[in-house]
Amino acid sequence: MLRGVVGEPLKRQVSIVPEKKYPFTILEAKAKQGANITCDLEALENSPNGGYRLTVENVRKDKGRYFDTVVLKTSSPIQPVINIRVYGNLFEPKPKPKAKEKTATP
Repeated sequence: MLRGVVGEPLKRQVSIVPEKKYPFTILEAKAKQGANITCDLEALENSPNGGYRLTVENVRKDKGRYFDTVVLKTSSPIQPVINIRVYGNLFEPKPKPKAKEKTATP
């Protein structure tokens, strides 16, 4: 879920770690539509079973909701494709309260 204010940086990370008895590598990661998000995948160096960190970042510039899917292609014959759903909700910043005017006292 990507939820935040329009114009502010917004990204989330998730770790993907294969089970020891079902190892796999991720061959490709991409957004299905790609109009509102970008994704980046990097290998985790200190993970005993191998693993990855997926970073999904909002690129939308206007308020509203959106939906996309990050598609991970893997080397696993059991699950060759992993779909990660991404929901976005951007809203306008709250207006700042007006400063109180000073009134003259007689």
